[in-house]
Amino acid sequence: MASSSSSPSAPAFSSQSWKYHVFLSFRGEDTRRNFVDHLYSALEQQGIYTYKDEETLPRGKSIGPSLMKAIEESQIAVIIFSENYADSSWCLDELAYIMKCKDTKSQIIIPIFYGVDPSDVRKQKRKYGEAFAKHELENKKKAKSWGQAVTEDLWGWLFNPREQNRKYREAFAKHELENKTKVESWRKALVDASNLSGWEPKHVANGHESRVIKEIVDTISHRLQLVPLSANKNLVGMAARMQRLKLELQIGSGGVRMIGIWGVGGGGKTTLASSIYDEISSNFDGCCFVKNIREKSSKNGLVSLQKKLISGVLKQKEVQELERVEEGRRMIIDRLCHRKVFIVLDDVDKLDQLEALAGSHEWFGEGSRIIITTRDEHVLNANRVDVKHNISLLNNDEAIKLFRKHARRDYTSMEEYEQLIKEVVSYAGGLPLALAVLGSFLCDKNINEWRSALARLKEIPNDNIVETLKISFDGLTKVERELFLDIACFFRGREKDEAMEILEACGFHPVIGVKVLIQKALITISKDGHFEMHDLVQEMGHHIVRGERPNNPEKHSRVWKEEDVAKICDIDATKELDNIEAIIMVFRFQPAKNQEQDLHSVVAYMKNLRYIESFGDPAKSLFNDIPLRELCCLILFSGSQNQLWEGCKLLPSLKLLRICDMYNLIMTPDFNGLPNLERFRV
Repeated sequence: MASSSSSPSAPAFSSQSWKYHVFLSFRGEDTRRNFVDHLYSALEQQGIYTYKDEETLPRGKSIGPSLMKAIEESQIAVIIFSENYADSSWCLDELAYIMKCKDTKSQIIIPIFYGVDPSDVRKQKRKYGEAFAKHELENKKKAKSWGQAVTEDLWGWLFNPREQNRKYREAFAKHELENKTKVESWRKALVDASNLSGWEPKHVANGHESRVIKEIVDTISHRLQLVPLSANKNLVGMAARMQRLKLELQIGSGGVRMIGIWGVGGGGKTTLASSIYDEISSNFDGCCFVKNIREKSSKNGLVSLQKKLISGVLKQKEVQELERVEEGRRMIIDRLCHRKVFIVLDDVDKLDQLEALAGSHEWFGEGSRIIITTRDEHVLNANRVDVKHNISLLNNDEAIKLFRKHARRDYTSMEEYEQLIKEVVSYAGGLPLALAVLGSFLCDKNINEWRSALARLKEIPNDNIVETLKISFDGLTKVERELFLDIACFFRGREKDEAMEILEACGFHPVIGVKVLIQKALITISKDGHFEMHDLVQEMGHHIVRGERPNNPEKHSRVWKEEDVAKICDIDATKELDNIEAIIMVFRFQPAKNQEQDLHSVVAYMKNLRYIESFGDPAKSLFNDIPLRELCCLILFSGSQNQLWEGCKLLPSLKLLRICDMYNLIMTPDFNGLPNLERFRV
């Protein structure tokens, strides 16, 4: 409260320029030598840097610039309303300025009602009413004394008496208006502050002051962790994304709103939610950021998350009596349905998690806002959120800026790095996670190491990036995983309808599966109707197929590269190739007879082959004698042969046969050996 004495010089904190963690506003004669002294000591013991006035200002004196500066530079203001707080115009000036900082600097306000009822503060009753009556009377007396002083019968020179009288009247009218306005601003500040969620020590821990202080300190410590001193305003590309999210949240409007942020892993969903949380959480009666729900629900169960949510919002120790999810639901509704809360549920991947933590808008009080981050759009559809916010990846300029930030070097003067930076940014495709990981990895490397690292990335993706993206893949069913891998290996960039026909023939029933992949942000459909996916998502799919044996394509389930087909042809033809389910074969020239025989022999051992796509002229013997009993789909492009195979070819599982650009064909194949053929496309 005093402008001259405070704690020792503060450490340098954040880019937000907070000098103090906490500013204590209190009436010295009521609380300085008891409650405030104990609270200050407890805060200091926890390493919470606190401003506490050590002097008493004479009655009626206004707060000075240094005290106003201390208020501005404090992250949290703790206001201790005591019996005689409103007697002091100094305290009221201090309060009014604190409430102004709440609006202009997002300062967190924690009121404590020490020996007074919040309704007395809010409505200025009892001692608070008496204090305001006294302030109003004093202002009138002050104005009257000023008037008497200037009308004393003193001898002096008189210049332009009419003009002087007019100016004095105007000045006194202005003083009276200013005094009235100041009192009204005090009233408003009291109302606003007393409406915030606060503490009544007499109703906490049976009034035991030491326990009350411990809980208050725990709450302040928790709030300081939730709102980091290192502000997020310098995050690349965040300002525009935060602005869009704020518009969707409709802060200040009525009702309860639930906003879902969804998109690919590593796309910045949690960062965006965290940034908006840091900025606006202090405007609510309670708040909680529940992190890593997918992981924590799997390890510790839903009840532990319900306990964290309740204790976080209510600023209490963890609820111990909860044992079942249904009990947790009832407690959340009972405790939070009348509170204006701000909650972030981070990394939700199953509907039961939302049903346990935020099952309905009606669970929360008027003005509440709930943000849900997820990789799966379906979770948001089922929970009926108000807005689905699809996370947007970084544009090229933002990507370069983020990469440079993590690389932590000035490359502007090194032209040789510029092309490599462009290659990294192109590889990352606007994915913040990839840019951050690669920037940190390359930050201390020289130009030759950069080149080597980029060459290796094209063959072997970064483990951290793959593992983050793979979380979405791991959440798929077995059929959905197989469907995704087929699209990643064979159908990216292909027309959707064409690919769907092939996938249907392979038994995937892809309509529902493709929808799931879209909802999990693993694939998209382009405007012209083609399958698309992020480069790194496709690379993750390739990495899964190659597994621990990237150099042994005969062990892979899918083969799509010409060089891998060539490697397979070089292996011992007596080996079984049961793993291979799908293959693309390209014949760019008329193969020699021994090469024909190699391919024929190799394919003969692919007992589980369900899909073949062949470009060019395969040997006729490739389809004549090989027992392809599991083959469901055969696609042949641009061959020059005049018939597909001789005689009756037994393909008992074949459902789709497609022939494209084979202009020399003079006859259709014998269909007698194709009992399950459903579609023949020419």
